[in-house]
Amino acid sequence: MRDEGNMAESDRRAVKLVFADGGAFHDVVIAVSAATLDRHPRLIDALREDEELAGTLFVNFRRLVAAHVVEDEPT
Repeated sequence: MRDEGNMAESDRRAVKLVFADGGAFHDVVIAVSAATLDRHPRLIDALREDEELAGTLFVNFRRLVAAHVVEDEPT
């Protein structure tokens, strides 16, 4: 079993969250472990249900309009 506390940068993926706020859009890029993404069939499930993310991240789902894994951005 791998110790996720010492996870290499290559084991993390950039995820872009896009929010609507008063008619304007803004995005935030977060780093999510590949293991977290692998545990969930959909990205939205990982954002809503994963304990690793829930303990470190608040997502306002009423304002979230898009979320996707970004392959070409550094984490």
